[in-house]
Amino acid sequence: MSELQRGSEQISEHLGEGSIRTVLVVDDSSLQRRILVASLRKFGFTIIEADSGERAMEICAEAKPDLILSDWMMPGMNGLEFCRALRQIPGDGYCYFILLTSKSEKNDVAQGLDAGADDFLSKPVNPDELRARICAGDRILGMERELSSKNRMVSETLNEIQRLYDAIDKDLIQARKIQESLVPDFHREFGKSRVSLLLKPCGHIGGDLVGMFSPGPNRVGFYNIDVSGHGITSAMMTARLGGYLSSTYFDQNIALEQRFNQFFALRQPEEVARLLNARLVADSGIEEYFTMVYCIADLNSGRVRMVQAGHPHPLLLRQDGSVEQVGSGGLPIGLIADVSFSQVEFSMNPGDRLLLFSDGFTETSVAGGDMLETQGLTQLIRECWDVQDGREFLNDLYWRLTQVMDRNRGIEDDVSATLFEFNGPEPVDTRS
Repeated sequence: MSELQRGSEQISEHLGEGSIRTVLVVDDSSLQRRILVASLRKFGFTIIEADSGERAMEICAEAKPDLILSDWMMPGMNGLEFCRALRQIPGDGYCYFILLTSKSEKNDVAQGLDAGADDFLSKPVNPDELRARICAGDRILGMERELSSKNRMVSETLNEIQRLYDAIDKDLIQARKIQESLVPDFHREFGKSRVSLLLKPCGHIGGDLVGMFSPGPNRVGFYNIDVSGHGITSAMMTARLGGYLSSTYFDQNIALEQRFNQFFALRQPEEVARLLNARLVADSGIEEYFTMVYCIADLNSGRVRMVQAGHPHPLLLRQDGSVEQVGSGGLPIGLIADVSFSQVEFSMNPGDRLLLFSDGFTETSVAGGDMLETQGLTQLIRECWDVQDGREFLNDLYWRLTQVMDRNRGIEDDVSATLFEFNGPEPVDTRS
């Protein structure tokens, strides 16, 4: 068996179902093409011939071969120019390019590599070297095509993930609209007094809830709630709590009780906390709990009754510029059955403001890695103290929070607040 025959069997055995099937031979010399074609046919390839770089470009524009063997020195478009033009043809498939040349200088090799050539063969071509270079090219093409296949799979998977993400994102946007509907009014006046609300989820949806309701003149209830965790589960819990404390359907609001089938009255805050705790604990499968501050205010006297269940201590902003913490702490709602809650009572003077807020404020990271905490929040409050409108006050407070937060971490929790402004009773009409 001749050396060439053994080489043919070796390359055929190596290639098997390899990557190289079609070979384009480019040479202006018909004799050189005939010699190369004779060797390549023994390897079982499909052979295409071109007598110039221009003709080779026409062939490649229609369909790229797997392998190109091209002479460097040709009239018209030489092998280097052909290689450079080939690499400009758009398409996914990669074509392995071997330049045939008598050049051996390092500068010439570098020039060929810059043009996009993958390998070189010296003329006259040695059959064993030809076989070895083709085997090397087949391995490289195999790896390239395997990588391309995996890249396609990754791309298809990413596209599917993006499609699912877009669907989830669309649902979350709609969920946010539903959650926002739980707070139909962010500012209401009750006689001369006012309640303003702030709700800033850290994502599409959040686990904080704020609200207010008034069953009749001179009385109002308002709250600030923070459900444990984040995301969809917490948002579903806020939706449920929004029904329990509805400002629209008083017959469904457990903070209200109907009397004499004629009017609704505000339950005491400690009783509201107990009822909410009983409902949450009774629901099997629910692991979430929530913290809350709930207040009822007499708009004539300024007397406020409040229950605090695991929530940050509210701040009483006195008209004289002093700031007081109020509340007696207490356990969160939904953790323990049959727990009792205690309420506190205090008086507000006209011009005083009561701020309920979630720990999204105080636990925001500021420069240096520390948390804002109550002291930092108090400083922000003093910076916007003179803002009289409740809505503007809360918006200004939140804006100042974003200015001092750690820019690398941002706001990592939902931020919410409820501001009650007591401005005294309405004047009595003495006209007869």
